Amino acid sequence: MNAFNKIYHLVGLTLILGLFPGCGNKPNPEKEQAYQKAASILTADESFFPIIDEELYYFTNQTLDSITPVYINEQDAVKKLMKQETWLAFTTRDFTKKERQDLIAQKFLPRAIPVAYDGLAIIVNNSNPDSCITIKDFARILKGEITKWDEIYPQNKLGVIDVVFDNPLSSTVRWCVDSILGGKQFKAPNIGAAKTSAAVIDYVENHPNSLGIIGSNWLNDKRDTTNVTFKKNITVMGVSKLDSATKHNSWKPYQYYLYNGNYPLRRTIYALLNDTRNGVPSSFTHFVQLPKGQKIILRYGLLPRTANMNVRDVIVNNK
Repeated sequence: MNAFNKIYHLVGLTLILGLFPGCGNKPNPEKEQAYQKAASILTADESFFPIIDEELYYFTNQTLDSITPVYINEQDAVKKLMKQETWLAFTTRDFTKKERQDLIAQKFLPRAIPVAYDGLAIIVNNSNPDSCITIKDFARILKGEITKWDEIYPQNKLGVIDVVFDNPLSSTVRWCVDSILGGKQFKAPNIGAAKTSAAVIDYVENHPNSLGIIGSNWLNDKRDTTNVTFKKNITVMGVSKLDSATKHNSWKPYQYYLYNGNYPLRRTIYALLNDTRNGVPSSFTHFVQLPKGQKIILRYGLLPRTANMNVRDVIVNNK
């Protein structure tokens, strides 16, 4: 009887305790509000505006979820992620070792998810008679070793090479510093920034001596569903890995040349995700990885990361 009573009282005590959750598990309204606010936006380098906007259009119509893009330079996009002002940023780089360690120390689980590849495009004015350039000469321009067109092409009379980027803190600038100059900063006195990728295109269109650098998703003529036609108002230069650039050894940032590695200025686009709750930021990232999201990337002239690619040889008969 006493044993039965002990068991009875133990079970009763357990049931009573179960009615009172621990004080440490109380909901925190401020923390919840902060999470929801950060989950309602994503940040992205401005150069990804066309592709991210298109992805969001289909995602929000399909899921009815709401997420607002903030297009800024890559450096500030990552800063907002590190400050927990957003849980998702689109960049052309992985987390640094320190960034990853800092987030893990705060009990987060940062993930860098490759979603696509694009090409860094070099564009010139349509009046420029030269349309091919070597990686070596491009680097020499950024270093300030070459400042005039005739130092590369003796017959070119356009004078000083007016180099223009989108933004001093953009993914385009950082990629050139890291991948072209080995981490060294630009030294050319004739390098400027036009604030946005669209402004770079406008500037190059109106300045014969200019040379612009932008992401390739800004180039495609959307009237051409085959993605083999670039915008008519500027010229996209072919880029060669060899010491002398010709039309036969230089490549433009078409999808196939990104795919087979011929185009040398290929970048990886990452979704930097720090969403511990698998909320809307995680859902959108997953959507971009799905066949529908990858098809949108393909349609914008970039190379999908996860989609199956079918390559066919086509013989064109001009008769």
